[in-house]
Amino acid sequence: MFAAAFAAGAINSIAGGGTLLTFPVLIWLGLDAKVANATSTVALWPGLFGGLFGYRKELENSSHILARLGITSIVGGAVGAWLLILTPSPTFARLVPFLILFATILFMSQGAINRRLRFGSIEENQTNLYWGGAIVFQFFSAMYGGYFGAGNGILMLAAMGLLGLNDLHRANGIKNFLGICINSVAVLSFSLKHLVVWEDALLMACAALVGGYFGASMAVRIGQVWVRRGIVVIGFVIFVVMIWKLRQ
Repeated sequence: MFAAAFAAGAINSIAGGGTLLTFPVLIWLGLDAKVANATSTVALWPGLFGGLFGYRKELENSSHILARLGITSIVGGAVGAWLLILTPSPTFARLVPFLILFATILFMSQGAINRRLRFGSIEENQTNLYWGGAIVFQFFSAMYGGYFGAGNGILMLAAMGLLGLNDLHRANGIKNFLGICINSVAVLSFSLKHLVVWEDALLMACAALVGGYFGASMAVRIGQVWVRRGIVVIGFVIFVVMIWKLRQ
């Protein structure tokens, strides 16, 4: 559990998808799938703070983005957590790998899409229509994140690329902040519904916190090209693993 949570914290700080390490481990240890998902969410939540701290210098002059999309993430995360608690959905679970594949392809092609459609940069476009599109996309991303969340980081990175955030480290910092907003509501909801095994969650949370800071620091050192390639690889690996799990 400790090793899986450390690796998951590092992966989440760079791209997202750490849930696919911790969730199977908890299932293997005998937890119910719903309880395992909730416990994994709580366990990986502190790792996002570690990642946010690692990207703190890249987040200067981002307060307007953090405020608007942060509020959206809280609302969307609450809706997603509520859906998980009340409505287990096998159909939605079958869609998850294809959502991750879509997000990965979107991330790979975001530069070309931005140039072709001339979206420009979020710093230049302050119109209500531009922000409205960003908020709607982030709401549904946050709703998915509150429900399950595997690959949600890649989805958010793809969206920020379309918004013109070409500095990947800054986009990663914003993504970690939005992940905190999404999962804070989910953590509270799952806790109130007694879906969390706290002994497991606290052990894994310590590892995820260290892993999150390690992942962010490593990403800043190795540069954006390798981080971008790593995100694409992580996205395709998550897709293949989830397709394999669906066939079991």
